[in-house]
Amino acid sequence: MTPSQETALEKLAAPTWSRRPTNLATAVTAELVERIVRGVHPSGTALPPEPVLCETFSVSRTVVREAVKILQEKGLVQVRQGAGTMVTPQSMWDMLDELVLGATIAEDDSLAILDDVVVTRRLLESDMAHVAARVADEETVDRLRALVDRMDELVGDTVAYHELDRAFHDTVMQASGNRIARGVVQALESQVVNTARYTGRTERSLCVASNRGHRRVYEMIAAHDPEGAATAMFTHITEAWLVRRSGPGKPDRLQR
Repeated sequence: MTPSQETALEKLAAPTWSRRPTNLATAVTAELVERIVRGVHPSGTALPPEPVLCETFSVSRTVVREAVKILQEKGLVQVRQGAGTMVTPQSMWDMLDELVLGATIAEDDSLAILDDVVVTRRLLESDMAHVAARVADEETVDRLRALVDRMDELVGDTVAYHELDRAFHDTVMQASGNRIARGVVQALESQVVNTARYTGRTERSLCVASNRGHRRVYEMIAAHDPEGAATAMFTHITEAWLVRRSGPGKPDRLQR
């Protein structure tokens, strides 16, 4: 075996923490977020002391302090004089944060957190559909029609279909002019769109059913019927999730 081959094997076998990432604080933060969400460090308890964290992760005090600062920004811990770094209640966590939401989804076998994502989406998107039906111009209506027609042709290609699915929803959101609501929906979607439990079933028949919902939304917006558009979007998002959903918990949070 040549020296270069031996070096390659050594690198392959090296433990994760010995292959230093560019930003150690980010790596330590990600690990601590997962541990907090999993309950290794429960709410109301203190994180291990700084020297213990330094030894655990083989990093300096500076790195640990930066990681704790980031955890504070995410709402997961509070530094209390004389008590140490305390893990906060879940109600204080920033659930729009990428690491926090991702770790929570991974830990939640009941799918309740994904149900909440869907409830939030349909609340915001139904309102944006309501506004879009009032203000949509001819160009927007034409684009929605073209997207729906094209999706009908792509129901057998789930990857291409879902790309246009996202474009349809984004067109409605942009038409509403509500940049805040659109930003929240996009932030949530970016965290869950590629997770298997959110994607769920993707067969052709489900795409066919889903696009009937899109077409109903389009028709209500084209007719400039705000209430109809809001109801159509609410129903579409709910039904599309319920047929994809596969988990032990009941979707009680979606009931209205």
